[in-house]
Amino acid sequence: MRILVIGGGGREHALAWKLARSPRVQEVICAPGNAGTAAEPKVTNAPVADDDLDGLLRLARREAVDLTVVGPEAPLVAGVVDRFEAAGLRCFGPSAAAARLEGSKAFAKDFMARHAIPTAAYGTFTDSADARAFVERLGRPVAVKADGLAAGKGVVLADDAAEANAAVEEMLGGRFGGAGARVVVEERLEGEEASFLCLVDGEHILPLASSQDHKTLNEGDTGPNTGGMGAYSPAPVVTGGVAHRVMEEVVRPTVAGMAAEGTPFRGVLYAGLMIHQGRPRVLEFNCRFGDPECQPLMMRLRSDLAALLEKAAEGRLDANEAAWDPRPALTVVQAAGGYPGAYEKGHPIDGLDAVPEGDQLKVFHAGTARGPQGVVTAGGRVLGITALGASVAEARDRALGAADRIRWPGVYYRRDIGHRALGRG
Repeated sequence: MRILVIGGGGREHALAWKLARSPRVQEVICAPGNAGTAAEPKVTNAPVADDDLDGLLRLARREAVDLTVVGPEAPLVAGVVDRFEAAGLRCFGPSAAAARLEGSKAFAKDFMARHAIPTAAYGTFTDSADARAFVERLGRPVAVKADGLAAGKGVVLADDAAEANAAVEEMLGGRFGGAGARVVVEERLEGEEASFLCLVDGEHILPLASSQDHKTLNEGDTGPNTGGMGAYSPAPVVTGGVAHRVMEEVVRPTVAGMAAEGTPFRGVLYAGLMIHQGRPRVLEFNCRFGDPECQPLMMRLRSDLAALLEKAAEGRLDANEAAWDPRPALTVVQAAGGYPGAYEKGHPIDGLDAVPEGDQLKVFHAGTARGPQGVVTAGGRVLGITALGASVAEARDRALGAADRIRWPGVYYRRDIGHRALGRG
């Protein structure tokens, strides 16, 4: 098989790396890829942006691609799967209509209300005065979310009404452009977050291993939201009983509801959950592999990813299970100084050659490029150091040991990834 992976971040490096390890796969093409994907065996980069749908379609035709795997959410929401399927090309991911589960938080909340899927009380607003009145009526801490795609940064967890109202004004005032022209205000849920991902073929569901990410910038899960500063799998909070409830109360009703509304979901269904006393409630839906959750998942996955995605794209998931390494895996994200605000690019990265990569340790590139001096920084989140270990503590120590060898001016990373798992004893 020849596979096209759309995207150029850490998630796409992990997917390309795992796909290339399949004996079924002849070549993986990443568009646009990064410095890490360019160095992988059986992987080549193509200079086509992930939002250039016409260019991606031409690339897939020219390279006789057998299957396209879409990494980021933006091309999914823009309809890349619809374009490929209309051209007779297999593409793994949801249609634009189904991708509204991620592309519009208002749509997702209304969908959950229609299908009795557990989530927080909410309101949707385009007028700041109406939003302020709702905040006052709730009378407790809220989350303010931009309706559209904001690269994981369009969420403010407000501790009081003043902070909530300021976030509403900022979003409706244009901070996130069109993505913030409408906001969702919802009650803050108590509990522990977890990520529950499934492969879906429109009808059949294959749950993947649980994971948990750390969205905030600073240690102790404080500071501004980012695209993700680290993740690990499995998440101890997702016990067998919790996983059963998630499947029965969230995943199955979502897949059935999407089909009943004429927009069957095919791709990765990602439920971001808050779990309190064993009860799951949905914080958000995503319609693709998480980043950075994908990295530890790919390290643990023993099954042939290419075979699973091919069957999901063809509606043949009913007789499949995924096999997992029993050991936990953990990813530490190294970011550019200043992220998620303004940051510099173009710094040479030192120490990559000093990291002994193997089956238990992998450096996944996110925002990197190849420059005259070697690999340089080219994004906010730059690298995702991912390790397996006999325990979460061992995986974290292994990842941090590698991260400590890699330097550039302003490099920043958290040292407490996985602290909730470690805190459970």
